[in-house]
Amino acid sequence: MNAGNGGGEAAEQCRCEAGSAGPTCCFLHEFGQEFRMGSFDWDLLTGRMTMDAAALSVFDMDANAYDGDPTSLASRVLPDEGRRLDTLVAQALKDGSDHYGAYFRIRTRSGIQRWTHTQGLVRRDENGRPFRIVGIVRDASEELTESAARLGLDEGRRRRTSVVEGTTAALAHARTVQDIIDLLNDSQGLEHFGAASLVMGLLESGRIHLVAEGPDGAFVPGTRFTRVDEPYPMGEVIRTLRPRFIESPEDFAASFPVLWPHISGLGITSAAYLPLIAQARPIGALGLLYSGDRTGFSADERNLLVALGSSIAQSLQRAMLYEQEHDLAEGLQQAMLPRRIIDVPGTQIAVRYRSARLGRDIGGDWYDIIPLPGGRVGAVIGDVQGHDTHAAAVMGQLRIVLRAYAAEGHTPATVMARASVFLHELDTERFATCTYAEADPATGLVQIVRAGHVDPLVQDPDGTAHRLPVDGGLPLGLSAEFARLDYPVTTVELDPGQTLLLYTDGLVEKPGSDLDEGLQWLSSLVKRGPRDLQELADHLCDVVDERGGEDDVAVLLLRREGAQPPQAGGRLQQHVGQNDPEALSSARHMIRAAVRAWGAGSRSDEIELVADELTTNALMHTDGGAIVTLRMLPGPERRLRVEVEDRSSALPRRREAGDSGVSGRGLLLVDRLSDLWGVEPRGGGKCVWCEFVTEQPED
Repeated sequence: MNAGNGGGEAAEQCRCEAGSAGPTCCFLHEFGQEFRMGSFDWDLLTGRMTMDAAALSVFDMDANAYDGDPTSLASRVLPDEGRRLDTLVAQALKDGSDHYGAYFRIRTRSGIQRWTHTQGLVRRDENGRPFRIVGIVRDASEELTESAARLGLDEGRRRRTSVVEGTTAALAHARTVQDIIDLLNDSQGLEHFGAASLVMGLLESGRIHLVAEGPDGAFVPGTRFTRVDEPYPMGEVIRTLRPRFIESPEDFAASFPVLWPHISGLGITSAAYLPLIAQARPIGALGLLYSGDRTGFSADERNLLVALGSSIAQSLQRAMLYEQEHDLAEGLQQAMLPRRIIDVPGTQIAVRYRSARLGRDIGGDWYDIIPLPGGRVGAVIGDVQGHDTHAAAVMGQLRIVLRAYAAEGHTPATVMARASVFLHELDTERFATCTYAEADPATGLVQIVRAGHVDPLVQDPDGTAHRLPVDGGLPLGLSAEFARLDYPVTTVELDPGQTLLLYTDGLVEKPGSDLDEGLQWLSSLVKRGPRDLQELADHLCDVVDERGGEDDVAVLLLRREGAQPPQAGGRLQQHVGQNDPEALSSARHMIRAAVRAWGAGSRSDEIELVADELTTNALMHTDGGAIVTLRMLPGPERRLRVEVEDRSSALPRRREAGDSGVSGRGLLLVDRLSDLWGVEPRGGGKCVWCEFVTEQPED
């Protein structure tokens, strides 16, 4: 059957199928045009719906504009009605029904709304699967009785009231002026009220700033900013603090002759302009523009529109205050972050900060890059608890303190411990998580200390990323409060091309997933991301923006380039505590890496043996541990200096080995293997040092 033919063949075929289609279909072909009734034939397998000329006329659809796709009719059916009709048909197909029927409203090309009725017969195959729907559509406007119209009016009133309530509830979640504009444009409130579009202006320094421009092409030149005393409807409602309802085009032309010639071609038939009043003063105006056959406003509609304007005004005032506070706080935070990231030879560095998209509250996330002697660099990432100006203020102080302690030459563990004490003494209830990494591009050696922060990642040159487990202590502030200021140091080597990724937890925390899942997700994201470091940093933040979230994000990426020649004055340092075998192992790791990178490989065995002997002596014969330092001394002769500092003022002396042969050989080895050695007092302790002449590295 092809209902689109509309001729005898279709009618004859319909009669032949009277047992299945029934007399209604035949009646349609004989009398459909007179009663504005048409038919359709919907092939569910192909999705194509054939409609005859009468059916297209009911929808006020041009035959040339209809391509057989049912979705082409969506422009005629009101959105809510379309969803209700789709649900009805889907339910009939699912529950085995052989027919359905429904009333729904459409909007003609001129904007007039009218009632339509449809009936459909569902054809099924021998297995009960639907494959076809044939049916009718007809204009049902005139058949509605006065009683039904009253019921529809009541329903419309309830729906409009519901729109105001729903819009008010949605406005409660809007944070910015743009959020409110987007909500009004995207919501279905205008559709339910029948408005074609809206315009909105905000009062700024005695002028009205147009922030929403109305329908496409409706912007009137010269009205972006207007004075309150100019003859425009927004100025009038702000001056009088009373709404203005424009009933007809003639009313509009007579009331606002300056504006009307510019918008008369837009088909506007009426308008409602509402003053936006908050705390007894005007903050702007809202205009709802109507087209089609809509003229006049009932008392109910006027009351509902005034209520809508009041809700919008309260939300706008809240949004403007929030934006002012947020701009102030964000400016404070940006001022506390580094203005410029230094260039560190042998590395590439990228940093980013993104405030949370949801809420956009200010936070305590920060990053820093600290230049250190000998070409080394300190990298800091941290997060102060909270999302307010207090968190940003604490963050700024912590950043400065960490920078100062690192620049003074303290070991990474000492830097972290002192920062924790400082935060505790601030007498604030806030704590902070932090990771501090001290890197030497020449050797690739990185010493990392973690205070309650998430583990970093390491990206290999091929893009693969993996989690870098780092031993950690308590967050800053808490470790001082509980007297647990020992921060273990994790030492790793970055090969040329490898990248250290430091970040705050906002990057990996996702609702409904744990931290391990977040780290796996981040590793995969880094692997798929661009290889360029700056582009990778942008990519990570873009994904965060798309995902949204309630936390800020700071990112610091440090990539080691090719091996660098050792600089004069280059220095590496490691604190070794007593009964801390991991720290001793880390110190040995540091020594081996420095010797290899600084071109002293021919004397590596001697240097490692002497450094280990001095460190062991300090741990055995003194209290409080030791600090091992390696330096590349300036001068024409390349000398590598090893220093071991402890808290004892007692000077070492050479002596013969005891009967057991397990002691007494330390300084003898130092004297025999090094080129020069000595002891010097250091404050409350001493430093034993030795130097080794090394060969110039080959180019």
